[in-house]
Amino acid sequence: MSIMRRLAGAPISWGVCEVPGWGIELSPDRVLGEMRQLGLSATELGSDGYLPTDPAELKDLCQQYDLMMIGGFVPVVIHERSQEQATIDATHRAAKLLSAAGGTIFVSSPVTDWNWGPRRELDSSDWQHSAKMLAVIDDILGEYGMTQAMHPHLRTIVETREDILNVLEHSDVGWTFDMGHMQIGGMDPMEFLDVAFDRIKHVHLKDVVMDKAMPVLRHEQSIMEGVQAGMFCNLGRGDVPIGAIVTELEARGYDQWYVLEQDAAITSDEPEVGAGPILDVLSSIEFLESVEAFASTDEGIHT
Repeated sequence: MSIMRRLAGAPISWGVCEVPGWGIELSPDRVLGEMRQLGLSATELGSDGYLPTDPAELKDLCQQYDLMMIGGFVPVVIHERSQEQATIDATHRAAKLLSAAGGTIFVSSPVTDWNWGPRRELDSSDWQHSAKMLAVIDDILGEYGMTQAMHPHLRTIVETREDILNVLEHSDVGWTFDMGHMQIGGMDPMEFLDVAFDRIKHVHLKDVVMDKAMPVLRHEQSIMEGVQAGMFCNLGRGDVPIGAIVTELEARGYDQWYVLEQDAAITSDEPEVGAGPILDVLSSIEFLESVEAFASTDEGIHT
């Protein structure tokens, strides 16, 4: 199946985030309607509470816009023994909602605490407990017919190249291959393909202006400030080799979803219909169409 038929959206590309002060939050009807207008066939859930939390209502809303619900991003605390039950409970709640609406991908994000507090260094015992909890989450998701795809992310316990290698060493968990967050944290996305391609269950497409990301990595700015400064850009306009990565994924046989997840923030007035985030998403779609066209040529096939 072509790349474009496996391309999904995410509300964060329309500036929808639960963080206070992030920016204007466009309505679900506008966001889902624009996804469908652009030809996207599926969406992730987005921030907690943005879309309906009743499974039947969520499923009906997605059907109204002819969009599949493929899964969602779920913060979990896996390294703190005191949070074991809270993480189990959070996993059940999210999996119950997502699976009932048709979702199959559980994007777990191992946050430092439930408030996304500061990072701390983990020792071998912490990593071993984290691996245990990732296995517990896998077992729970099996009850719901879902697959875990753990997400490396800024300001979580899996942020840096060293963090990623620690998880690969201690756990056999599946991964969300977010090339943008990996590159910011010092993991070359092409290296990750070499060492862990068979672990990739899900892909987030994200391009980054590295000069604007470094203050966030150094904790000089918040993630929100970095996004508002333009840390994440339209595909093909930043420092992540998106075209080469997607071409390599396809050459290796990746056949699951690609999610356009270009974190955005609307910090002025609500844009007119036909303007705003839809134009940025359209630009990224057009870039991916050019990547797919190149990959199908003899030159692309032999790259």
